[in-house]
Amino acid sequence: MTPVNKQAVADAFGRAAPHYRQHDGLQRQSTALLLSRLGELPVRKVLDAGCGPGATGHHWQQRGAEVTALDLSPRMLEEARLQRTAQHYIQGDIEAMPLPEAHFCLAWSNLAVQWCNSLPQALNELYRVVRPGGEIAFTTLAGGSLAELHQAWQAVDSGEHANRFLPPMQIYHALRGWQFTAGVETITLHFADAAEAMRSLKGIGATHLHGGRSGGLTRGKLQQLQHAWPQENGLFPLSYQLFWGVIRRD
Repeated sequence: MTPVNKQAVADAFGRAAPHYRQHDGLQRQSTALLLSRLGELPVRKVLDAGCGPGATGHHWQQRGAEVTALDLSPRMLEEARLQRTAQHYIQGDIEAMPLPEAHFCLAWSNLAVQWCNSLPQALNELYRVVRPGGEIAFTTLAGGSLAELHQAWQAVDSGEHANRFLPPMQIYHALRGWQFTAGVETITLHFADAAEAMRSLKGIGATHLHGGRSGGLTRGKLQQLQHAWPQENGLFPLSYQLFWGVIRRD
């Protein structure tokens, strides 16, 4: 597998930072789902790993937690800082976090670890920084995500224009040996046309391909995508396979 270009990922999310909240419907639904699986456990110190603009930080602060926000993108961290979503802000990589062991009650990571080179390494790092008895709560995208986008592009050319993600069983495999609960849920967003669907991806910075950059989206290709995109009641769906997991730290 081609290594993830972390600088390119950080740059893509940095460009999206100022308008991220206008396009974060998936992130908000994912947050709500993961919170419902986590329950109302007391937390004093929370790590928001891959925090983006830090939307969930306020939730933990309202529950009395001290929040540390970590992100690969300095511009995303600056957005989080402007919104005062944490007490501490650290630029860093989830796969090699500059954080002490057994420090947090909860390590929270919403839709971030799919940008890591190694899911087991990312989860091991999240596990490392949590205290015994604490929890790691994460979501990631699984194989089958963006099916409509893949289908539409196949009618245009043979290139790879959308990321493919680990199959659910491979994600489950990364959890072996730990106490955990996990599952997969489908979240489908609907858009007025193909252009709006593509803007939703660009708006959250999810335009960097794991295999490198693809060619630009010309007006002609957009028209082809519009024609080939499978529709539902006149709307353009974009579906995600959301894998959620909660790990109990021994």
